[in-house]
Amino acid sequence: MKKIVYILLLICSTAVAQIERVEPPFWWSGMHNPELQILLYGADITRYTPTLSDTTIIKEVFFTENPNYIFITINTKNLPATDLVFTFKDKLNQKPAFTHTYSLKQRDSNSAQRESFNSSDLVYLIMPDRFANGNPDNDSSNKVIEKANRNLPSGRHGGDIAGIIQHLDYLEELGVTALWSTPFCEDNDAKTSYHGYAQSDVYKIDPRYGTNEEYKQLAAEMKKRGMKLIMDYVTNHWGAQHPMYKDLPFYDWIHQFPGYSQSNYRMTTQFDPNASKIDAKNCMDGWFVSSMPDLNQSEPLVLNYLIQNAIWWIEYADLGGLRVDTYSYNDKEGIAKWTKGITDEYPNFNIVGEVWMHDQAQIAYWQKDSKIAAIQNYNSHLPSVMDFTLHDAIGSVFNEDNSTWNDGMIKVYENFVDDFLYPDINNILVFIENHDTARFNEIYKNDFDKYKMAITLIATIRGIPQLYYGTEIGMAGDKGKGDADIRRDFPGGWAGDTNNAFTKKGRTAEQQKWFAFTSKLFNWRKNKAVIHTGKTTHYLPENNVYVYFRHNTTDAVMVLLNNSTQPQTVTTSRFAENLKGYTKGKNILNNKTIPITNAISIPPKSAIVLELQ
Repeated sequence: MKKIVYILLLICSTAVAQIERVEPPFWWSGMHNPELQILLYGADITRYTPTLSDTTIIKEVFFTENPNYIFITINTKNLPATDLVFTFKDKLNQKPAFTHTYSLKQRDSNSAQRESFNSSDLVYLIMPDRFANGNPDNDSSNKVIEKANRNLPSGRHGGDIAGIIQHLDYLEELGVTALWSTPFCEDNDAKTSYHGYAQSDVYKIDPRYGTNEEYKQLAAEMKKRGMKLIMDYVTNHWGAQHPMYKDLPFYDWIHQFPGYSQSNYRMTTQFDPNASKIDAKNCMDGWFVSSMPDLNQSEPLVLNYLIQNAIWWIEYADLGGLRVDTYSYNDKEGIAKWTKGITDEYPNFNIVGEVWMHDQAQIAYWQKDSKIAAIQNYNSHLPSVMDFTLHDAIGSVFNEDNSTWNDGMIKVYENFVDDFLYPDINNILVFIENHDTARFNEIYKNDFDKYKMAITLIATIRGIPQLYYGTEIGMAGDKGKGDADIRRDFPGGWAGDTNNAFTKKGRTAEQQKWFAFTSKLFNWRKNKAVIHTGKTTHYLPENNVYVYFRHNTTDAVMVLLNNSTQPQTVTTSRFAENLKGYTKGKNILNNKTIPITNAISIPPKSAIVLELQ
């Protein structure tokens, strides 16, 4: 008898070992969408049929062409937080072979109505590997290939979640209210894995950054300070080290031609009425690069996997938003369903998509409820997009000292002329640079006056301002030397750094000058509803001076940007429609109050921000 029991235990333990991966690893009760698709992976796992004692819970069991995968769809409607015990029966004899316990957890109260980032926020973008090394013990890990090498510009440098948590005071002092970090999930590429966009496990934080629990702690520590954590999510592709690429559930899990074909990157083919089908296919289905397999969002199992993964992180880590990488390269219909699946679950949740295009109509096409996209009966359901056309203008305008019909501040003015194209103009991300673009301070050779004009602009116009790490202390970097140069280590983030820019005492006089200006401006902005949601009235630039007003029923702010190399005097009678009832203004940049009834003098290459009184 003992021998029979031993043999049965041996069989069961062998079977249990066959379940190598379960995704999502757990779920929650009370979700808006009660259907949950559970992926189980293990060697020859299709030998077994999963069952539950309550036969009404399992809606579908899907066996793929790969015998190592089972997809189980269950209905969680009206189920409390509980442990579901699946019994797996051998198909040959229909006898139980092993069990697996799957947990439905209690959902946090008010989770569905969570707050998300909006136009009242300052979003701070970091690359965690380059920000601060709070735990040197995790710089390298035997679980991943690439080891730390700070001497290699494109190598792993050791920045991590612990380093971010340790410097939340710095972010708070700067005026940051939301943090967007490039991806934290595991990227097991053999080199240049620090950027995180070639993910090899989308349910696990890269061990060189920390753990899932530490990521959750980061969000919790930020929430205590009234700050929101934004996850950088990649729907378009994974990395070549992802186990599901190495052992595909089925052939069409990724786009194949067969095999690899690179994207033509022509995102206009997504809506061009004259585009050929092959060009549109090669944009959407082509791979971003050869090391990043392109996911097939038109396949329901893939799409549902991506929707659930995003929701899992939102629920698990208590996230305050998503930024979606390469949004407009995805399968057009699939990405719309992905976005709607998340916003149906979280009606107030904000998602900003990277739509790197150079025409306002083309960018606006991708924002939720776009009238332009409606012409083609399309709705992306994407709440927010990035103002890349403003970024383009900012990259050259402050070197254009003399205004012409097309050059100078007219470029900025003309960008806002097309605001009517956007369904929700307050919900677009405005920025002077990010982790993929040329560094502003490199373009303008650390010209502080030009920096002040640019930062004043994005801090006072419509939309959500985004600041790239280190810009506020004058950090530069030459994109011509490679991406690593625009992603340098933040000074003071590593033990032994001679310059610690995280503290006033540790900053150089030059760094402090930049930081003081930036923090003053954005801390002022925090409580200014007139900036967050007010209307804009602007005036054609004269003598390269751009003047605009932000106003609502109770407040008004007047902004003047003099981009010429000469001092200018602006006669205020021209602005009568916005100055009615106002006689003076307090310049929040120097705390001086000036009269505005006749004229305002403004120095060359400078900004004035007046709270009207």
